[in-house]
Amino acid sequence: MQRARIVGVGGALPPTVLPNASLEAELGVEPGWIEARTGIRSRRVLLPHESIVDLVEVAARQAIEEAGLEPAALDAVICATTSAPWAFPSLACLLHGRLLLGNQPAFDLAAACAGFSYALSIGEQSIRVGQHQRVLVVGADALSRACDPKDRNTRALFGDGAGAAVLAAEPASSSRGILVARLRAQGANWPMLTLPARSRASADAAAAGDPWMRMNGQEVFRFAVENLVSLTREVLAEAGIENDAVDLVVPHQANLRIIRMAALQLGIDEARFVLNLESCGNTSAASIPLALGDALAAGRLKPGQIVVLNAVGGGMTAGAAVLRW
Repeated sequence: MQRARIVGVGGALPPTVLPNASLEAELGVEPGWIEARTGIRSRRVLLPHESIVDLVEVAARQAIEEAGLEPAALDAVICATTSAPWAFPSLACLLHGRLLLGNQPAFDLAAACAGFSYALSIGEQSIRVGQHQRVLVVGADALSRACDPKDRNTRALFGDGAGAAVLAAEPASSSRGILVARLRAQGANWPMLTLPARSRASADAAAAGDPWMRMNGQEVFRFAVENLVSLTREVLAEAGIENDAVDLVVPHQANLRIIRMAALQLGIDEARFVLNLESCGNTSAASIPLALGDALAAGRLKPGQIVVLNAVGGGMTAGAAVLRW
């Protein structure tokens, strides 16, 4: 059995900044309304002529370069997204082509905002059993395009971006790498957060329906806090690590109030949480790798530190991992 370690991280954001002031005027709310409820001041958004594929390529190449590898050294590509421009080819295959890869497997998975946690766990498992040695894991979304322009619940939250990480095999005896990763889903709760698939024909019943993302904010809040807390406790307990030994938590950047409530219930000082939602908004599957990249750039990640990654998403889904950096 091998251990998987993150050896490279990359990220990319669109150049266009959408500040709260612009949104608040459009949504008809008073100045400061969005920040008070979410902690977000601005977000980055793709313009109609811009592509999520370009962001994914930039993030992937950064992660591969930081890992000291050439793209051809990868054994697999896993992309977490609910914003792919095509049903097929997958976003992972589009990236595969951009990187000029050979026959390495590439596929997408959909777990909404928990997507990166899901992709990371699958990549870790493939390395742990010896199937792969180096796996590129990507989280990318452009959910600003899925928001009803008049919906305060979603439009205030979501921005666009892409993040990537390279996992590499370490000897089982190594103290570094992913110690425990766990996933869960509660499919009966799916109505809390939904986004219809694109209609393919005018005769499709969905064509006459609501095309936008919809969210029950209160129910999502409760689900998010409960699962972030319980799943984080679960992975820490399995790894034999106490809460006070955690050096850094890199959560999905959903909403500052969710993160603060989770921190309070876990008894982990909020100062140990990595936050970038103030300027990025909720970038869905991209949020954890983007925040991880920010932590690295700020010098907050050092070898040997205990790091927790956790997220929740539509489905409803959740995932968490504890690792020694």
